[in-house]
Amino acid sequence: MLCMSLQAGEIPLGERRSGYEFMGRDTRAMQDDDSTNPALFWLMDGETLWKRKDGVAACSSCHETMKGVAARYPKVAGGRAVNLEQQINACRSERQKAAPLAYESRELLALTAYVARQSRGMPIEAGWNERTEAGRALFTRRQGQLNLACTQCHDDNWGKQLSGTTIPQAHPTGYPIYRLEWQDMGSLQRRLRNCMIGVRAEPYPYGSAELVDLELYLMWRARGMKLETPAVRP
Repeated sequence: MLCMSLQAGEIPLGERRSGYEFMGRDTRAMQDDDSTNPALFWLMDGETLWKRKDGVAACSSCHETMKGVAARYPKVAGGRAVNLEQQINACRSERQKAAPLAYESRELLALTAYVARQSRGMPIEAGWNERTEAGRALFTRRQGQLNLACTQCHDDNWGKQLSGTTIPQAHPTGYPIYRLEWQDMGSLQRRLRNCMIGVRAEPYPYGSAELVDLELYLMWRARGMKLETPAVRP
């Protein structure tokens, strides 16, 4: 049987905090007000894409609502973890007969944000399985020239300062997010790759099984926390 209990160093459920709680008042206000949240433009694009016929149909031709869907992704299908972006592209390829959208393209970020926004405020429902275990192994593995693991920052030193920025607990409650550092929207995989580059490790390619497994584990760590998409972060 797979072990789904907390390991040494992992944050107890009652002590988990969203990255929102580590932000300044101005940045929180930006996220809280839909009219000033810079992700608004991506949401508008996402709604347009949702209703637009691509290939043989529009997304809206099959789905009336996507409420609750994003809170259950990534999910495991056919023995592998599938994230929301991959599911959107699978629907495009298999049902709409349309070309898949490129990772980090404005179109895929917009559609993902539009779908995830419909689950805002709902609890994350990620479960435990063999792919979650693989994600945990990656989270706790030292890597790169700096020989650091994700857990050393986000479990052991959260709340402390690193280069003038507060280290969060790494709960992915708001992706895709608008990051002020990027002046752009970005996926969770973009953020994970940034961290890998930061420890001078070779980042996994977008859509790789390793990154999706890691996403799944991070969502499991955030289980029960409320989805914030589209979040704003420094």
